[in-house]
Amino acid sequence: MALAHEVAFDVDLIEHGAPEEDDGLTGWAPVGSRTALSAHVEHESAMLPAVAAGQDERRPSGRYVLAVRRADEEDGLRHAVPAGALVPRVTYRVVGWVGVQGGGGASGEGSHHVVRVGLRVDDGEDEHSSWLDCSAAVCAEAPGGWAVINGAFRLRTRPRVAAVHVCGAPAGMDVKVMDLQVFATDRKARFRQLKEETDNVRKRDVILKFGSAIMSGASVCVVQLENRFPFGSCINKTAIQNPKFVDFFCNNFDWAVFENELKWYWTERQRGQLNYRDADELLWFCERHGKPVRGHCIFWAVEGDVQQWLKDLGRADLMSAVRGRLHGLLSRYAGRFSHYDVNNEMLHGRFYRDRLGDGVAALMFREAARLDPGARLFVNDYNVMRGNDPNATPEKYVELVDALRRRGAAVGGIGVQGHMDNPVGQVIRAALDKLAAAGAPIWITELDVSEPDVGLRADDLEVVLREAYAHPAVEGVMLWGFMQGQMWRQDAYLVDADGTVNEAGQRFLQLRREWRSDASGTVDGDGHFRFRGYHGTYVAQVTTATGKMLHTFIIDGDGEDALELDVDKVN
Repeated sequence: MALAHEVAFDVDLIEHGAPEEDDGLTGWAPVGSRTALSAHVEHESAMLPAVAAGQDERRPSGRYVLAVRRADEEDGLRHAVPAGALVPRVTYRVVGWVGVQGGGGASGEGSHHVVRVGLRVDDGEDEHSSWLDCSAAVCAEAPGGWAVINGAFRLRTRPRVAAVHVCGAPAGMDVKVMDLQVFATDRKARFRQLKEETDNVRKRDVILKFGSAIMSGASVCVVQLENRFPFGSCINKTAIQNPKFVDFFCNNFDWAVFENELKWYWTERQRGQLNYRDADELLWFCERHGKPVRGHCIFWAVEGDVQQWLKDLGRADLMSAVRGRLHGLLSRYAGRFSHYDVNNEMLHGRFYRDRLGDGVAALMFREAARLDPGARLFVNDYNVMRGNDPNATPEKYVELVDALRRRGAAVGGIGVQGHMDNPVGQVIRAALDKLAAAGAPIWITELDVSEPDVGLRADDLEVVLREAYAHPAVEGVMLWGFMQGQMWRQDAYLVDADGTVNEAGQRFLQLRREWRSDASGTVDGDGHFRFRGYHGTYVAQVTTATGKMLHTFIIDGDGEDALELDVDKVN
């Protein structure tokens, strides 16, 4: 076990890979009164997926530590982090591979179990210890059933004692860990890489071809009017009464989503007592200001967010209520919501499926498509990009989408909520890559990053926004609010209550400016003007000796070759 004694980028604080003369267990200690450790070699490790670490991919070494005779789920193994190695305000990644194998328990081959990796920090006294959940993986109880660990953590104070723990899985199951590493992230290096990817994904070469009436040397000024990649925010009835909120929203966001006012518990708190006044008011507000709206949400799968009167219904009455909700909502607003989150958070809740059968979720999609065929229908869930929720892995999300489609559901988009803390770009990218396999556009639907330090909050927000903007499968980002006092999560706001744009808000505006294209120059001898621009809507002003002409055009992302446009008429 090689250990570094200072924080430095690309230097491992913990690295499993002992010298050959070592027994492979240096630094590892058992957790649990009966737990025993041993070192082994996995000869099939070359078949395991690599883990992105910094700018490179790390392949597994094959050497691993096995913890056996575990008497409790908290039992496993731990490795101390060198004193002083972890410092506050730095985001650390945790990567490696974990697995399980039968230890005489009741489960058999083919079963799946959760293995967790966390950081235990304290000041030397047990009563002051705390646990940071870093990552979790679902491991198959089968030969070669390794799973990737890919998580993160950040400390607010410098710990006196810290150790990485590997645990989880039922008592009696053996837990194994390979090449576990903890290292500080290098955001600047990642951002440089993302800027290159963004240029490839979101921009295109353009050749404006002018007719003979435009002489060589005529000046051209190109200004982007609209970016094809939308950014939006949630709004609520109270917020739109605040002129400072309205001003920032209208000037800096392209889309809207209602925070609560369209949810079933809001529009029908008591059975049969429908109230769409708040939703109508918000929708009229958005239409006056030209903002498309996401419909959030038709149903909510988590039982704790379902009205009591629905819970009290029998099967037949509940199905009738579901159909009534679909017909009432979608018929009323047909053509006015661009998206709908159909059955919110199905990775974390099963209220309707448990009472009406698994097929009801697909029925919701089919009926919504029939009632409002112009709306794109989404699944929507949380923790998918965090790497620490075994209920919400990207693989499970893709399986859910596939299952819905097999039952005839027209799943038109994957909503990833994005309630984040100390985000890491590579963790987000790995999740987005896996979700893209479902073949549906991805939207970050409820983005906020909670961090008391507004400077770190700005950095965290930039991490998520750059990853989303650089990924070809992501089509849009919705913030879950932006103003202090008007947000669900604390310490996530971009605008102070008095309207002051804080450092996080300035970072957001800076990125929006960065992702817009302007160009100026002169028409060349071939009658062409060339530039490279972000996808979106533009206006070109051509100035000649006889006057000025304007031409609007669109740069799309439908081809890799340069977009050639004949500018032969004035708009």
